[in-house]
Amino acid sequence: MNFSFSIENWFALSSGLSTKSDWELWSTSSNHNWDMPLPKTKKIPMMQARRMSVGSRLAVEIGLELIDNHHFDLAIFTSQHGELERTHKILTSMNQNHDISPTDFALSVHNTASGLVSIISNRSIPISSISAHDDSFQQGLIEAFSILHHGNKKVLLIDFEGMVPETYQKQINYYVPAYAVGYILTTGDQFNCKSIQKSPQVYQPNYPQSIAFLHAYLCKQKHFIIQGNSQDWQWTINQ
Repeated sequence: MNFSFSIENWFALSSGLSTKSDWELWSTSSNHNWDMPLPKTKKIPMMQARRMSVGSRLAVEIGLELIDNHHFDLAIFTSQHGELERTHKILTSMNQNHDISPTDFALSVHNTASGLVSIISNRSIPISSISAHDDSFQQGLIEAFSILHHGNKKVLLIDFEGMVPETYQKQINYYVPAYAVGYILTTGDQFNCKSIQKSPQVYQPNYPQSIAFLHAYLCKQKHFIIQGNSQDWQWTINQ
């Protein structure tokens, strides 16, 4: 598998990181405090923001930030766990024989964030929501390439995760507790990626794929490898 694309713009949000300058400083530091507060959302109406899970709130804010003044042929949202916070809340209510909140039920689907971006922005956009374990971001890029391959197209790709409920933290241990990263992808050859066999000797920071990619991009690395589930991904950046 080999594919290429270019990035027109990007934006990201996580603990203590709310601007591009914050992320550029983060890329040169080795001791960022991931326990810092999450950024406040500025573009989501307050009443709607209060109903969203942490992951969806960050993803929707990223989407609204990048959607301004851009036309997209496809929006792709990738997340390993999606609405895990809300699903856990529903299961807890059922276990305690309590009624399930209609809001929790309605917003528990995996494409909640993508749907809310379309509703709040009042934009009709073809949307795809993908979950592929640790490889969700890379599989989102492959989905994007299928559109970019057909000419002068643009794809919005947002990768995100919310807070992991305590019940699951023994099975799921994220170095980055909650985040959203968005990229505007276009046809081009700024970035080239190919799949390679897994190597136990590959080292990378313990970041989700989309943030590991952003770290390498901001550090201006020409060549790097991002680990995947059954294969690794070798990247070349032509700055």
